[in-house]
Amino acid sequence: MNKDSLKSGTIIKAVSGFYYVNSSAAVYQCKARGNFRYSKVSPIVGDRVMFSLTDETSGVIEQILPRKNELSRPVIANIDKIIIVSSAQNPAPDTFLIDRLTALSVFADIEPVIVFNKSDIGDFGELPNIYKNAGFNTYVVSAMNPETLVELKKEFFDCVCAMAGNSGVGKSSLINALFGDLNLKTGEVSFALGRGRHTTRHTELYQNDLGGLIADTPGFSSVAASQNPLEFKNSLVHCFKDFEPYLDCRFTTCTHTCEAGCGVLAALKDGKIEASRHNSYVALFNELKDIKVWNRNKG
Repeated sequence: MNKDSLKSGTIIKAVSGFYYVNSSAAVYQCKARGNFRYSKVSPIVGDRVMFSLTDETSGVIEQILPRKNELSRPVIANIDKIIIVSSAQNPAPDTFLIDRLTALSVFADIEPVIVFNKSDIGDFGELPNIYKNAGFNTYVVSAMNPETLVELKKEFFDCVCAMAGNSGVGKSSLINALFGDLNLKTGEVSFALGRGRHTTRHTELYQNDLGGLIADTPGFSSVAASQNPLEFKNSLVHCFKDFEPYLDCRFTTCTHTCEAGCGVLAALKDGKIEASRHNSYVALFNELKDIKVWNRNKG
């Protein structure tokens, strides 16, 4: 294969063994070269690939370029930002989910951005300030009010973003309000369950009008999103960036959960760390503490 004849592009959708590759404003339906199965690396949405043409609209993926990052639930690669969406009510804000997703994002070298949506139907109290003070770009918006979306829209410029959060918080509605030409399907919220019906069935990247791509992803809330749970466990405290200035603990083995002489706990007592953030850290620590070496590659 002559490398000069290959085209480069990004996989924006994968369905039934076909990969749809966006290249130079055109989309090609591609199959993957058979030898990928021997390398145990398969193409996934978000991959930057080299492919050869078989006709004007079809091709074969010949090479997967090195990945910046990779998540396993949902399966996606090369994400620059995760837009973590919460709503004022129905469903109510879930700080543990927000903190879980921010920690996973930091671990995967993805920038987390916090969005509090549905400000037209409720108030978030001090929550936005908690995340601003923790160092996150944070926005309070309503998909029904375009004026609240002006600054948030800038986050999508020339990058690959994934939307994350509970069903019913308005992820698809936000995308449609920001980029109306995408026309993503939205769903009603189930009042019995306090969450929305899933409207997104597979991960797909959509081109926006700012030169970027947006992933509308189903089920983006699990610690299993980490490809390396043991490494995630070992670096957990560093995934809470607002804890970093206070890691001057008496003991090098400090878990920052209950030990005497812990700098993090001292900062918590002094109000320098928010209680909700530390509660989330402890809950995540307890979820991960029993992971052993043999769990290294489980996701």
